[in-house]
Amino acid sequence: MKKALVLSLAILLGIGLFASAQTLGGKWASTITIDPTKTSFADAFGFSSTLQVDYKVGGWIFTSVSTLSDTGWSDQTFSAGGALGAFSFSSVLDLDPAGAFDKWTGTVGLSLGGMSLGSAWTLDGKGLSLTLSGSGSTGLVNFTSIALGFGDPTTTDCDLDWQDVKIGLGFPFACADVTAELYFTCAGFQYATFGVSGLKVDTIPWLSFDASIKFELQTKTLTITPHFNFGNDVCFTTWWDVDTTGDMLSINSIQLVGIGIIDYEISGVSFTGVSYWGAAPKPSILYGTDYWEGYKIATTDTGCCGPFGFDITAYFGAAHASLFDVSEFDANMSLQVSTQFNFGMGLVYKVATGVTKWTLTFTVTW
Repeated sequence: MKKALVLSLAILLGIGLFASAQTLGGKWASTITIDPTKTSFADAFGFSSTLQVDYKVGGWIFTSVSTLSDTGWSDQTFSAGGALGAFSFSSVLDLDPAGAFDKWTGTVGLSLGGMSLGSAWTLDGKGLSLTLSGSGSTGLVNFTSIALGFGDPTTTDCDLDWQDVKIGLGFPFACADVTAELYFTCAGFQYATFGVSGLKVDTIPWLSFDASIKFELQTKTLTITPHFNFGNDVCFTTWWDVDTTGDMLSINSIQLVGIGIIDYEISGVSFTGVSYWGAAPKPSILYGTDYWEGYKIATTDTGCCGPFGFDITAYFGAAHASLFDVSEFDANMSLQVSTQFNFGMGLVYKVATGVTKWTLTFTVTW
């Protein structure tokens, strides 16, 4: 009888502790976009809203994310993640609000005795794909990754719907640390790569190289990638391009393709200026733009009700008709009205066409 009472009390205490660990939170973010250059209201007006609800209990988190747009309910996902002993779990169910199933993804991981094992699957309209992975160390040799892929059997003649296996290794050889990768499909051996990084040049301290060699069934490819490090004494960041046309073992020319100052603090104000005339992708504030130069000023301060942030960026094009080739201004501000409510506004002004985008953002968290 006493044992039963003790067990009952332990269960009640466990339930109480479990219940006390519950939290319910979330976030609702909405953005209204207005483009004055459009001729019709439907094209000029844009709306997006995301509602996220998180329920945390016992080390697990369950999340629902609903996405709305000006065309209606556009996406719905449910996810769960947590740990059970040495196992970790995560899963995401993606649904189409029109009444269709998009996909279901999930992972299971296990860390035990210096080894990490995992599995990941995706179920969608194409079928079921599964990847089994692992990593570990045996002293000097590190198995950085081992991945087995299973999928749709219609594209292969492999047994058990097997697709491929990729093995990553790291090990010391002579005076260098070598990384390696082996790749097989059901057709057999595909390639093996071996690489080293940080090869120094004694007479040129600011120059180093990465080297890799790739073996395929009928080819062998050597790739050498130079790196430049001029130290931290200068506040400027530089970007370089190396011309190795015709012979990867000789450098025909080294060209300066960009220079900039990144996030330099001046009395609480952050300044970034970048000029870049090299190939894409462009760095820093020029990433994803058609411009070759940009200057950004950003600051954070305290407004009437809470933290206030503001930034403005000026972009410069080539051969534009405006003064100094100024092409676009992009301004953004945010004000945290309370701990649960944040308001933001953005404006894009192009010199050639005027205001092209005005956005209002509201974010509520709880």
